[in-house]
Amino acid sequence: MGRWLSKNSDFLYAVMRLMIGLLFACHGVQKLFGMLGGQIQISNPVRLAAGIIEFVGGGLVAMGLWTSHAAFIASGEMAVAYFMASAGRGFWPILNKGELAVLYCFVFLYIASRGSGVLSVEALAKKRKRA
Repeated sequence: MGRWLSKNSDFLYAVMRLMIGLLFACHGVQKLFGMLGGQIQISNPVRLAAGIIEFVGGGLVAMGLWTSHAAFIASGEMAVAYFMASAGRGFWPILNKGELAVLYCFVFLYIASRGSGVLSVEALAKKRKRA
């Protein structure tokens, strides 16, 4: 099992990056467009900024375009969201309902450090440049 996973780690990373980006963009869709069970929150400047970062940043991460920059900004947004919305309700994220913000924060930090990888717009652009 480990051999198969390590052999396919680049592909699995690309799938993870795609899914994390799409799921994050869904949070932006909720805030900006009131879809997917959300409510439009553009009257609050902080939530408007969060919605834009989530929608645009999630899309960029999913596509693999400017991935490190978008993921770093998304990671910072999730750190701010955790401290603004959850940290005041207790220390442990599982108890203060902040575990999703912490998870996104650290996954995006990892994505920022690793970059777009395979199956990305950036990888496609590099291939075309070499040809």
